[in-house]
Amino acid sequence: MALNESIQLGELPKTMKAIVLEKPNEQMQLSTAELALPQCDENEVLVKIEYVGLNPLDAQFAKAGFCKWQYPHTIGLDAVGIVVQANKGLFPSIGDRIMWHSSLAQQGVLSEYAKVPNYSVSVIPDGVPSSTAATLPCAGMSALIALNKIQISEGDTIFIEAGAGAVGQFAIQFAKQRGADVFTTASKHNHKLVKKLGADAVFDYHDKKLCENIRATLGPQGFDAVIDSIGGETTVRNIELMRFCGRIACLKTLPVLAPELMFRKAPNISIVSLGGAWLANSLCAQQHMSFMSKLLLENVADGKIIPPEQFIVDFNDVCISRALEKQISGNFTGKQIVKLQ
Repeated sequence: MALNESIQLGELPKTMKAIVLEKPNEQMQLSTAELALPQCDENEVLVKIEYVGLNPLDAQFAKAGFCKWQYPHTIGLDAVGIVVQANKGLFPSIGDRIMWHSSLAQQGVLSEYAKVPNYSVSVIPDGVPSSTAATLPCAGMSALIALNKIQISEGDTIFIEAGAGAVGQFAIQFAKQRGADVFTTASKHNHKLVKKLGADAVFDYHDKKLCENIRATLGPQGFDAVIDSIGGETTVRNIELMRFCGRIACLKTLPVLAPELMFRKAPNISIVSLGGAWLANSLCAQQHMSFMSKLLLENVADGKIIPPEQFIVDFNDVCISRALEKQISGNFTGKQIVKLQ
């Protein structure tokens, strides 16, 4: 899939099509714009985008905006594409197919071309389709960070909220790789899916007796660890389900936690912030994103991890706006992928 390595800047177009947010709005209405081609710094590569994976964050920020953005802003965080410009000796090279999760503070990747620091990307193995790779970055890396923060190891009991969501699917599989006993929640029609991924026990999150049923299955000791992707009162409930000094990784902002609960459970609370690697200007954390991407790609290539089901979205503002509505509603299982090429 490599391009001709003789591609030079002069052979590239001067402008490109991009999907932009003119201003935050409840309807998540987007526009199509013609923008100048990005100009790369010394350690950046220019990429011709093939696919962009959509995430709940994209919908959240289309509604509310983000403090670092100037408008109009190109949205999109997860990208797959082919390097078309790179300084001599820089890795990856022209023609390489790469995957990455981009900076939340910079312009997004829903455009025909995008630039990215070379040290934050991973080259995609030949056996992994570009559309599959686009399902991996945000959800897969968030799951890995969460598991690392709560130090999952063999014999641990872990409770993973929303197991049929993209983060949940990756977390279940990687937790099983580490030898954990996995408990999760999902709608009844997704129980078969999460069991296939390795969940040992699955509970219907609509069940009014959810906590009672979990305790009846788990026993009185409580979970060693929790991955909480829901937030709010669910976080409070999950801390109640943990053992004393249990570990919880939260993907959402913490709610107000009662002092009595904190004293009684003494939880070890971690916050998962994939975008923080960019917002904190942490070169080490940005390089670590490349390592995690490589791990995800290798596991998919080797058949050790099953990626979420893909739903292809056309590269136009109306279709992408509708897709973002689905991200908010949560009434689907899998990953929506925008196809540009």
